[in-house]
Amino acid sequence: MAVATARSRRQASECITEEARKAEGMTTVLVVEDEIEIARVVRDYLRNAGFEVIVVGDGGSAVASVRSAKPDLLVLDLGLPVRDGLDVAREVRRWSDTPIVMLTARGDETDRIVGLEIGADDYVVKPFSPKELVARVRAVLRRTRTAARGDEIVRAADVEIDTAKMRVSVGGTQVDLTPTEFQLLATLAREPGRVFTRSQLLDAVHGVAIESYERAIDAHVKNIRRKIEPTPGSPRYVVTVHGVGYRFADA
Repeated sequence: MAVATARSRRQASECITEEARKAEGMTTVLVVEDEIEIARVVRDYLRNAGFEVIVVGDGGSAVASVRSAKPDLLVLDLGLPVRDGLDVAREVRRWSDTPIVMLTARGDETDRIVGLEIGADDYVVKPFSPKELVARVRAVLRRTRTAARGDEIVRAADVEIDTAKMRVSVGGTQVDLTPTEFQLLATLAREPGRVFTRSQLLDAVHGVAIESYERAIDAHVKNIRRKIEPTPGSPRYVVTVHGVGYRFADA
């Protein structure tokens, strides 16, 4: 109990410090990992890369920290005790578009796909290279900020994308997308009719020279369709080109 209390005080102290740091424009990463040694390695590499880091070890603390500290990105282990990472991601996605990078030891492809479909932006599988994790964190933040900095209005069919405000509307109704979904849709909608391979779309949204999981694109497209298509099973906007990739409908 004493150890748990000390840990709670330390986490609370980190959150308070984080509020002050965010006022100075610091970039904050919340790491949710119950294995102490892994959490320490991730924390140290991210701090050495210039990030401010909060570390928590369970799902309940993760949700509370996202609400209170408002981190810029969440590194989330899926294999948490009591409340696992998938449940945390579902909860966070109900009220926040904070970018999520999953950190998982699970070898089952289905778990990764489910995480991406919930709204995670990327993933790293244990055992992992800390340098790769830092690169993926930077890539997700970079594409989030690139989308936010733009001043372009993209219109295709009755879809309107405001890159400055990171807003998407379909037929005048606003749709909430994660940063990765937003960047992917904007890439497709800028060139209606052009067929993009999955590899090209990975390059467009990841912007990092690391081998990525092409089926991640399928998961993100499924999410986009669920949010923007009148009938997701028979898409009107984001069309599959079998054996190649996807295109945004040109009519």
